[in-house]
This record gives sequence, C-alpha cells and structure tokens, in this order.
Amino acid sequence: MQHPEVESLDRDGIHRIQREGLVRLGARLGQCEEWKAHFADAGMRPEDLASADGLESAPFMDKSLLRDHYPFPFLTVPLESVERFVATSGTTGLPVTFGMTRNDLHQLLPYQMARLLTAAGVRSGFRAYQGYGYGLWIGGPALDAGFSAVGCTNFPIGPGRGELAARWLRDHRYDVASMSPLWLMTLVQAAKSQGIDPRTEWALKVAILGGQSVSAEFRAQLEAEMPEGFMSHNIYGTTEAGGPILAISTPYTHADDELQLLNEDTVIVEILDPKTMKPVSEGEVGEIVVTTIRKEASPVVRWRTRDLVRLSRRPYDCPSGRRGMRKIGRIIGRTDDMIKFKGVIVFPSQIEDVIASIKGLAKEVWQIYIDTQATTIGKMTIAVEATRADQRPEDQAANDVRREIKARLGITVNVECHPEGTLPRYEAKATRVLHRSEAH
Repeated sequence: MQHPEVESLDRDGIHRIQREGLVRLGARLGQCEEWKAHFADAGMRPEDLASADGLESAPFMDKSLLRDHYPFPFLTVPLESVERFVATSGTTGLPVTFGMTRNDLHQLLPYQMARLLTAAGVRSGFRAYQGYGYGLWIGGPALDAGFSAVGCTNFPIGPGRGELAARWLRDHRYDVASMSPLWLMTLVQAAKSQGIDPRTEWALKVAILGGQSVSAEFRAQLEAEMPEGFMSHNIYGTTEAGGPILAISTPYTHADDELQLLNEDTVIVEILDPKTMKPVSEGEVGEIVVTTIRKEASPVVRWRTRDLVRLSRRPYDCPSGRRGMRKIGRIIGRTDDMIKFKGVIVFPSQIEDVIASIKGLAKEVWQIYIDTQATTIGKMTIAVEATRADQRPEDQAANDVRREIKARLGITVNVECHPEGTLPRYEAKATRVLHRSEAH
C-alpha cells in the first residue's frame, strides 16, 4: 500500500476523516460570498456541513450551475493563488474552468495519483508511456504527477503518432502505458502492420486505461494481444473531482470487473439513485456524486457527475486489506447518454458488449446513429467494421450484430457493416452516439 495508515482503515475510520474534512471545508466556504449564496438558496450555511446530516442536506451542483457563474465558478482563492487552470472537455457546451493552487497541483494530486497507480501494480523504476492529452485537460498532467510520485521514468508522448508509438513501445521497452483503451488497441494494429508482435516484442506489464469504460470482453481481447502477465486497469475520475483520482481496478478486483474508490479521505463519493437522490443499496445502480474536501482552489460539493455505476454486492470484502474503501463496477453509462428507443433504455456500453463478443469485427471502432434528438428515438443504426484478416462477408457480420442485439436487448436495429478503416478512430474519448446530420 502507498499510504497504509489510510488504506488499511475500516469504514468508520474513513468516515471519521471525512467528517473532519467537511468541518474544515465548511469553514473555508463560509469565507466566500459565492458559496454562501449557493448554500443560502437551500436554506443553509456552508458551516452546516459540519453537522451530522450536513452533507446529505446540501444542495447539488451541475454544469448549468457552473456555467451560470462563468468564467471562474466558485473559485475559493484569489486568482493570483492559482498556479494552473484545467477545464472540462466542453463536448456538451461551453468548457468550465477549475483552478489548482500550488498545493492542489504539487501535493494533493501526486498523493492521490500515486495511491491509484501503486494499487494497480505500477512500481518505481518503471518506464512509462504517458498517452493522455495535455493543454487544459487534466489527464496528462495527472498521470505525469502520479508517475513522478511513484518514481517512474516518464515519456510524456501524449496522444497520436501511432506508427512511431508502436515502434517506441518495442524500442523503449515501456513497462506501463496510460491512454484510452481504444487507442491502445489501435496501437496494437499499428504494430502488426509494421511486422511488430506486441506479445513478444513489447514489454508492457500494466496499462492504465481511462477516458471511457470498456467491456470485460474488450479488455480480455486487448490483454490477449499483450505480453504474458500483462494486466489492464480502468481508471476513473472527472475534472470536477480534480482529475482521474476517484477509482481504479487492481489485481484484486480485476477478475470481477470492478474498481475500488481509493481516495475517499480526500473526496467523498456518494452513489445515489438519480430519481430520488438517495443512497443505493449494495448491488444497485446509482449516479456518482462527489464532494472534494481537500481541494483548495475550486472545490465542489455534491457534484453530479451523471456517471452511472453499480455499487458492488460486496463493497468491503477486498482481500487487498483496504477494508473501508468501497468497490464499484465499471461505468455503465451516463444519465445524459441514455437512449430511449421504442420504450427501451439503451446505453452505448450495452452495444459495445455485443460488438466485442462477435468474431471478425474491429472492437475499437463503432458508432450509433440516431435520427432525432427527441426523448424517444424512432430509428437507430449501428455501424461496425469487418476486419480484413477474418474475411467474413459484411452482411453476415451485420446479421450477427442485429441478431445479438435483439437477443440481449429485445430491440431491432439497423446495422451497417463497413470495410476496415472506414469509421473514425479516437485517440482519447470516443464519441459513440451521432445524429445523422452530424454523421454525414
């Protein structure tokens, strides 16, 4: 364990740290007029976070609220105390900026990231291929901070340059790679096209995969392309929470396709029913809601991530010894990604599960096309690619997808099967659902 004094605590020990953190957070927010007004709208003061039911009574936050306070929403320190700004992707509107003080960037973030990376099997001395993006996005800087804190030799390559990266994976002998799972699969194909066999010529031991969740089937196929003993781990977080710092899968949770919330001493995670906003029970699906109790510049209180996840049926039984840190399933989807198709709720992750299970399809590329932005979709088309190596007729592959979606989800959709190389590749987060006007 990176921090055994925290990671070995039971749930009561974690709750004690969280309560102390809420007291300090409430006192800090009580000095900020913007925060005082936010709590006043709910009939509260920020200092009320110190009470037993303070957090569960506190108002929620979402992107529309932050955009109403543009350009530096709920900033709790003077602008000159901000060392760096980061921002959301802006895929659903105007990007929202978040400040980071020197302490946020150089103390808190490395502390959080080192714990996750160590739990996933990253070790001092590893050579790291850092493939997440930079600029205003927090992904690259967060992994840089984590690799440095663990003691890795970092190659901050960022996304892109696939053919060169495939060669460097062989020549530089990277032990760990951090990137989108789809991009890693693309690199596998880029290596093979150059006569490089990743199973024998790459040295990867661990991959830290984020930006989107992938199915267990996709993960198994990716791992089958890698050197013996290789293991991939999903990492999860949000810009609003301070980066990809919330959860990661570990060798103890990998087989169950689960992640563990490892930083609940610095970020409180609630898993709430998105309709009632009450905590879900073990084994139930809820929305992840976060409160950052140690972040200085741009904290959030009850931030609605819109990400849906299943709380583990056995959240506290991890054999790693992390008794007080809960386990969750992989991200199922987002409340705003749900497609209501002829009365049936469909998540893109369910379509991915089907595609990953069918032989002869490119697992990393597929699209969902819908014909309207209405609440209930009247027509849906799934676009996939047939791999050249399998030489399956395209209509046969399309029929398999159509049949399997009908069997699993009970819906009938159109399926288009394209030649390999037709659909877009994504270096970072993939856009899976497109309206036909956008798709053309």
